[in-house]
Amino acid sequence: MKNSTKLLAALACCTVLGAAHAEGPFRNTDNKNLKDAGEGTYPVPYKMPVAAEITEQLNRVRAYMDASTPTRVIDKKTRQPITDFKNPVKDAAFEESAGDYGIMVYEMGVVHSGLIQAAQATGDEKFTAMTKRHFGFFADKLPYFRAQEAKFHLERGNSFSRFLDPRALDDAGSMCAALMRARAAKVGPDMSQMIATCSDWVANKQFRLEDGTMARKRPQAVSLWADDMYMSIPALAEMGRMTGERKYYDLAVANVMGMTQRLYNKDLNIYTHGWHAHVPDSPRFYWARANGWAVLAMSDLLDVLPKDHPGYDKVLNQLRLSLKGVAELQSGSGLWHQMIDRNDSYLETSASAMFVYTIAHAINQGWISPTAYGSVAQAGWAALTTKINDKGQVEGTCVGTTLAGDQVYYYNRPVSEHALHGYGPVLLAGAEMLRLIKNPKVNIEYKVRTYHYQPKGSGQTDYREHH
Repeated sequence: MKNSTKLLAALACCTVLGAAHAEGPFRNTDNKNLKDAGEGTYPVPYKMPVAAEITEQLNRVRAYMDASTPTRVIDKKTRQPITDFKNPVKDAAFEESAGDYGIMVYEMGVVHSGLIQAAQATGDEKFTAMTKRHFGFFADKLPYFRAQEAKFHLERGNSFSRFLDPRALDDAGSMCAALMRARAAKVGPDMSQMIATCSDWVANKQFRLEDGTMARKRPQAVSLWADDMYMSIPALAEMGRMTGERKYYDLAVANVMGMTQRLYNKDLNIYTHGWHAHVPDSPRFYWARANGWAVLAMSDLLDVLPKDHPGYDKVLNQLRLSLKGVAELQSGSGLWHQMIDRNDSYLETSASAMFVYTIAHAINQGWISPTAYGSVAQAGWAALTTKINDKGQVEGTCVGTTLAGDQVYYYNRPVSEHALHGYGPVLLAGAEMLRLIKNPKVNIEYKVRTYHYQPKGSGQTDYREHH
C-alpha cells in the first residue's frame, strides 16, 4: 500500500473516531522497545529523518520534473519539431508537457530555486541539470520568438510572451528571482537580457499603492494579494544582491511592511489572503498557501538583506511572529490545512512544504530557536514524504487559486499531482531538512519518545524581538 493511501486511511479513521486515539499505520522506528506501552502509533512516519532517504526522495521529484518538462519548439498544428530557426513561423510554440507544467510559469521559478538549493545541500550537480537545460533553451530561443512576435504580433499567443511583454508579477517575479539565483550559483548561461526585462517590470512597472506596496487591479479596482509578497520581494532582494543598489532592498522591505500592515492578523499571527482598498474591513480568509508565500518571501529577503539595513530587524521580527503563528496551527498529521485556521478543511501539500522549508531554514540561519521549532519542521517533513509517490509526483497540492470572497471556494479547490505549486516547495523543504540534520550547531536527541533539538555549546542565542 502506498504511503499516501496509508495516510488517507489513517486520517479517515481519525475523523470517524473524533477525539479518541486512532490506531495509525506507523510505529516510531527509533524506539527499539516495541512493547513500550507509552509509545503510540502515528498517521505518518514519526522518526528521525535520514539523509539518504531525503536525498532519494529529492532525486525522485527531480527525475520526474526533468522527464516531464520538454524543451523543444514544435508546430502547434502539426505537432512536428521545428528545426529552421532562421525564419519564424506563426505556429511555432514550446512543446507542452503531459502534465501541463509550463516552463516559464511562476511555479517553475520556485522549482528552479529548489533544484539549486538541492544541488547545494547534496553536492550533486545533477540537481541543476534541468535548470541548465531550461535556461539554455531560453537563451537560445529568445531571438527566434522575438522575431516571431515582430512578424506576427501574437501577444499572449507567443510562447515567450511573459518575457517579451510581461504584464503582471506572475509573469516576471518568481522566475526573475530564479534567474538571478542561478547566475549567483553559476548555473546555466548568461541570462542578462531576461533578467533586465523581468526586473524592470517588478521594480518599475507593476501597479502599486502610493507607499510602494505591490497591488493588483483585480478582483476589485485596488486589491492586495499575499501571494505577491513572493511574486515581488525575492526578485527585488536578488536585484539588490546582484547590483549592490540599496533602492531594491528598500522597496523589498517596504513591501513586507506594506503587505503586513494590511493583511496580517496580529491576534492569530497569520495573513489573510487579500485586501481591498475600497472595502478594507471585508471578511478575512486565511488561505494556507498565501501564508506560505508570505513567510517564504521574508526568508528569501533576509538571506540577502544587509544586516545593517534599517529594515532588517523589522523583517526578522515579522518572520518570527509569523512562524510562531504557523507552527501553532500545524495539524496532528504534521501537515497544515488548506484554510490554515480551519481544521475541517483538507490538508494541503504546497503550503505545508513552504512552512517546513522556512522553519528549517530559519533554524539553520539562527533566526529562531531549534529547541522550539526543530521538531515542528521534522514532523512536517515526515508528513510531506507521504505525498511523494513512486513516480516522484507530489500529491495533495491545491490547484491555482484566485483571491475569493467566500470559504466555499477555498474549501473545494481541487488537488492534483499536476499542480506545479507543490514541486518547488518540496524540493526546498527536503534540501533544508538535509542541512538541518547535518547542522553542526544543532544536536538532535530522541528521548521520552519524542525529539529534542538543542543548540550545541554553552552559548544560548537570544531569540527575543529586537527593537
